[in-house]
Amino acid sequence: MKVKSTVAALSLLCLMSCNMENPLLTESPYPYGAPQFDKIRNEHYVPAFKSAIEEAKAEIDAIVANPDAPDFRNTIEALEYSGRTLDRVSSIFYNLMEADTNDEMQAIAEEISPMMTEYSMYVSLNKPLFERIRAVYEKKDSLGLEKDQMRLLEETYKSFSRNGANLSDADKETYSKYAEELSLAQLQFSKNILAATNAFTLHITDSTDLAGLPGYVVDMAAMAAKEKGMDGWVITLDYPSFGPFMKFSEKRELRKEVYMAYMMRSVGGEYDNTEIVRKIADLRIRMSELLGYGTYADYALENKMAKTPATVNAFLDELLAPSLPAAEKELDAVLTYAREHGFEDDKLQSWDFSFWSEKYREAKYAINEEQLKPYFRLEHCIDAVFDLANRLYGLTFTEISNVPVYHKDVKVYDVKDENGRHMALFYADFFPRAGKSSGAWMTSFREQCIYNGVEERPLISIVTNFTKPTENAPSLLTHGEFTTFLHEFGHSLHGILAEGRYPSLTGTSVPRDFVELPSQIMENWAFEPEYLDTFAKDYRTGEVIPDSLITKIVASKNYLAAYNQVGQIRYGIMDMAWHTLKALPRESTVDFEKSTVASLTLLPAIKGTAFSPSFSHIFAGGYAAGYYSYKWSEVLEADAFSLFKEKGIFNREVAASFRDNILSKGNSEDVAVLYRNFRGHDPQPAALLEKLGI
Repeated sequence: MKVKSTVAALSLLCLMSCNMENPLLTESPYPYGAPQFDKIRNEHYVPAFKSAIEEAKAEIDAIVANPDAPDFRNTIEALEYSGRTLDRVSSIFYNLMEADTNDEMQAIAEEISPMMTEYSMYVSLNKPLFERIRAVYEKKDSLGLEKDQMRLLEETYKSFSRNGANLSDADKETYSKYAEELSLAQLQFSKNILAATNAFTLHITDSTDLAGLPGYVVDMAAMAAKEKGMDGWVITLDYPSFGPFMKFSEKRELRKEVYMAYMMRSVGGEYDNTEIVRKIADLRIRMSELLGYGTYADYALENKMAKTPATVNAFLDELLAPSLPAAEKELDAVLTYAREHGFEDDKLQSWDFSFWSEKYREAKYAINEEQLKPYFRLEHCIDAVFDLANRLYGLTFTEISNVPVYHKDVKVYDVKDENGRHMALFYADFFPRAGKSSGAWMTSFREQCIYNGVEERPLISIVTNFTKPTENAPSLLTHGEFTTFLHEFGHSLHGILAEGRYPSLTGTSVPRDFVELPSQIMENWAFEPEYLDTFAKDYRTGEVIPDSLITKIVASKNYLAAYNQVGQIRYGIMDMAWHTLKALPRESTVDFEKSTVASLTLLPAIKGTAFSPSFSHIFAGGYAAGYYSYKWSEVLEADAFSLFKEKGIFNREVAASFRDNILSKGNSEDVAVLYRNFRGHDPQPAALLEKLGI
């Protein structure tokens, strides 16, 4: 043991010496400790991970070897603040893996995945460490702990128990093996989706094939072709290209081609995920079984507001009962309109629905995206979102150029409160590119905490895939994209306004079925005339958006609300089906999905297609047995926003209560209690149904 320790010490000294110039390991010279993106290169990652893991292990070993009796400070707090260097390295690498990746980074991810899994097991399955944690936990009521300290102790003990600390040595070894396999499978899942998305292009060379496409879509397609060194126009599977094409293209066969490519991105072929889905599901079954849970959903939901699969299924059924017949009526209305305007088939196909539903929306409400986009120039939307944060919470966002960024498109803002206190750095990355995952999300490069008596404010990032500026127009958002902006900004506020000592309890570190409340409540302002009036101006003329258009936006708010809700419930049910399995089904991934959601498939099922192989939320993200969270949180936000509607949408008193009871609290207290502290009662699903007009 002594020789081994000496070798380990020499190894650590070598790593420290070799990495003195590694920007991932050295102190940042930039304001607020901003990451040194200007210096970080791919070759820095593996050495940084190795060094940071060794450092983190040494910190764990020091806790275990402490000769003093275990107490809250030398065990629970020490563990909470261990691995800070590794947290920094990980947050930078994994965030860039989603926002600005390349083949080399993906190879690095595969190399470090076993290292990270091994470290995670080194901590979570560390018997003497858990014995110290348990010793503190068993005398918790006599320690005189403050509320957040008690919460940290309880969450730490629970986390270790849920991650195998009570397993036998043999079962710990098996659990570690499964965890490593799961990590690698999830990495491959994401890698395949990105590769499949990038692999497809619809190359248009005949201008007649552009029929129906608005000018901005044509301009975007021309720019995409130019970037790829091609003539004509290119449609991709990135949503700013895919979505408008499906809505507006009059070429049905081309819509079908693009739709099929989208729905079969990782079904068969070079980037097949159908077997990886089964592997991920199987590993989760095995891991939850080892831990003593009936299913993975039982395990995953234990820490959520919903608590049990039965509660989730009952919740989804309660929403589905009135939504399904309403959705069928909405679908019939679109089909009737389509037939009246030249559609000759008996049923709408999946590649028809976006096109005809958009036509029907335009006819029913006399409104379309082409009318609205000039009023939602990105720069104006950015100002408007920041202004809303100022009116509600007194925050100001000042763009700065004295910190580096990881891509030239990224902007950075210094966020201060009304007293001039620095609250966060806010990174904004708006446009799609080849190395960027689809969709939109909020994340952080550092959480808020207090370390050694000094507060560290968070480094928050928002990542989207909005329409890029073209040669003929600036970046113009659809109203839906603006709503997405508000959604992700709500998550950002949850991080920016965090207050607390412990990073694992601050910001968005809350149960999944609560984390969407701060984001989804922000979407409401996108439909408030009093807010839209303040910024929505035609970028060409400066004309404020007419009241008539705002009226149409509000009137069309619940267009296809039931149809869209059934779609979300369908995803939730599919998620629960995968994660309440006790053994893998005999059917293929495609057939299992088909049979699971057959009764909820409003449009004809397309043979060979499946969504599960590209369902990143549950197979590569953090929403396994948790996709219902979006609807659960919608119930919360519908009830919460009703207070703003009652008191005023810019009411500072209501906003202060939402900040004090929700946004700043993180997971420092049971979130059901936090919600009641804000609203005064528990929410009911009826609030959402009423809001949606169902």
